[in-house]
Amino acid sequence: MHDFPVVEISAFTSAHPGSRETKLKIAREVDEVCRRTGFLAVSGHGVPQEVIAHAWQAGRDFFDLHREEKLRVKMLYEGYPYGYSPLQAEALAQSLGDETPPDLKESFNIGPLELDARAHSVRAGDAVPDAAFRYAANLWPNRPVGFREAAADYYRALSRLAKQIMTIFTLALDLPENYFDPFVNDPISALRMLNYPHSPATPKPGQLRAGAHCDYGSLTVLLADAAPGGLEIRNPEGNWIPIPVVPGAFIVNLGDLMARWTNDRWVSTLHRVVNPPPDAAGSTRRQSFAFFHQPNWDAEISCIPTCLAPGTAPKYEPVRSGEHLMNKFRRTVKTATAT
Repeated sequence: MHDFPVVEISAFTSAHPGSRETKLKIAREVDEVCRRTGFLAVSGHGVPQEVIAHAWQAGRDFFDLHREEKLRVKMLYEGYPYGYSPLQAEALAQSLGDETPPDLKESFNIGPLELDARAHSVRAGDAVPDAAFRYAANLWPNRPVGFREAAADYYRALSRLAKQIMTIFTLALDLPENYFDPFVNDPISALRMLNYPHSPATPKPGQLRAGAHCDYGSLTVLLADAAPGGLEIRNPEGNWIPIPVVPGAFIVNLGDLMARWTNDRWVSTLHRVVNPPPDAAGSTRRQSFAFFHQPNWDAEISCIPTCLAPGTAPKYEPVRSGEHLMNKFRRTVKTATAT
């Protein structure tokens, strides 16, 4: 995709912010892309390379551990949101109601870093609806050494970046720059480290590394390597096209909640991770990190005023962020083929 959009956003992320005119120009570029596919690359993001490198290596070292050790931090039960998810433990296409074989990936997942304290308060007797999911504690492996610190640093850095991107969104949607603040001042974002192992076996019919799905929240920030068998999106013409790896940039895409917020002015595009070609030479192992920015649990997502034409009604009923996330996540879970 030689024409894949790459937007330079340092006017929002650097210590020396750009002019209002520069920021509005960037916002207009983002608006144009979000109306068509909702997928773009952002450069000038300000996330330190050492933070990225440390987390990337920590993820690689974790997935290199023996299976038995990874299973020590396996998700506590089917539908638990955090911890290790083994190979073929979920099927993302099920979030859209499509029955497919489980995905050819494994993952390690963390949520807000304050979850342990919140979980303790619930165990102490607080009556909170959906508390088991809402306050699920992170599960941290003892190995590799430094994993928790590297993952937490990356989570914090991506949280800051996601907040800055939400500011770009306000300008693109003709909103005050602080419009989204009450919705994302206590976000329930998740970081998913993903490993797609090399496998010489032939996949089952319809089986992919990650089945076709749309993301659930406001936006996703993705980092991936360039191994064979990568990300594809379905463009407005209905064709599957590959998303390139842009050196020094993150891929950003919209989720379902942002489409609902904007009354489909912006789109949450169907995407998947395909299998490597049968004739691929060498290892086809692929690693990626997906940071899913998710508004506050109780945030009510309803049509933004600037996205509603006079005399028209919103397409969607209001929905709570946490409930939407929980229901989508639980649909994808498949019992692992072996434990």
